[in-house]
Amino acid sequence: MPTQVRMMHYSGESAPEDMWKITHDDLPELEEGEVQLRLDWISIDPGMRGWTTNKRSYMPPVTPGDIMRSFGVGEVLDSRSDAFVPGDFVTGFTGVQSEAVLKAGGLSKIDTNLAPAHHYMSGLGWTGYTAYFGMMDIGQPKAGQTVVVSAASGAVGSIAAQLARNEGAHVIGIAGGPEKTAYLRDTLKLAGVIDYKNENIDDALRREAPNGIDLYFDNVGGETLDAVFRQINYKGTIVVCGGISQYGDMHAAEGPSEYLAMVMQSIRMQGYTMRDYLDRIPEAFAALLKARNEGKLVYREHIVEGIENFPEAIDMLFSGANHGKLMLKVGA
Repeated sequence: MPTQVRMMHYSGESAPEDMWKITHDDLPELEEGEVQLRLDWISIDPGMRGWTTNKRSYMPPVTPGDIMRSFGVGEVLDSRSDAFVPGDFVTGFTGVQSEAVLKAGGLSKIDTNLAPAHHYMSGLGWTGYTAYFGMMDIGQPKAGQTVVVSAASGAVGSIAAQLARNEGAHVIGIAGGPEKTAYLRDTLKLAGVIDYKNENIDDALRREAPNGIDLYFDNVGGETLDAVFRQINYKGTIVVCGGISQYGDMHAAEGPSEYLAMVMQSIRMQGYTMRDYLDRIPEAFAALLKARNEGKLVYREHIVEGIENFPEAIDMLFSGANHGKLMLKVGA
């Protein structure tokens, strides 16, 4: 019988252990324009925290009692749409469930001959696209520039850092702990590494970026963003991809205390989401696939097996316990 994970209340409104409910409900009848999927992979993303609050965001919140929103990859089992036939692999907003009946218009076909299906949940999916557009379209790194990336061992940050490195920038990655910083140094070959858990960020930025910072790709906000403001160069750029340090309480998120540096240094600071770039996804996919095939882009995946382990998986995301792109393999 199909398995679903349902969100039962908004974050902070009840005990965390009551947040999720595993159900086993039959699928609805397949109607014209719909497909039936078997889900193989579910993406676990920071944006999920915003979807579980009733705070205004770039997407409406999930309604309590509904299946939790997520990206997924799966195989078409049955189709009443001209767009897909059984055996096709597709991706889109599928929800956290083992099988689904969905409208075909919200799904995109993927080519598993180009890459394994789960890569479309990580480096060749929305994770990769988010890094690509934030770094290449907004940040526009150039050879010789000093670029700092926070959460640089994470799913988005690691790709953003490599894209800037490939442009010839001097890239400094910030991560927490010796294992993650070793990954930045030894695997991603970044020019500089900062361990925010074991050293003072201001001192480390002065050490790794003695001539200041030209471009900052922000995934965390908080104290790290303030430290960058204190050392950013005239007419520098800050790309705001996320602020995971503030996701614990979305209603009481704190802004930067050093924001007046934007005036003093003529800083450009811009946030974005993928809804800004939906029409340009093929561009990002082609660029990322080319870089991967040329050995200029690597990405790692942290896989949790079993859809029933979704609550533990999403907790890992916000505790920093995962290494790389976090996803569920639906069937153990």
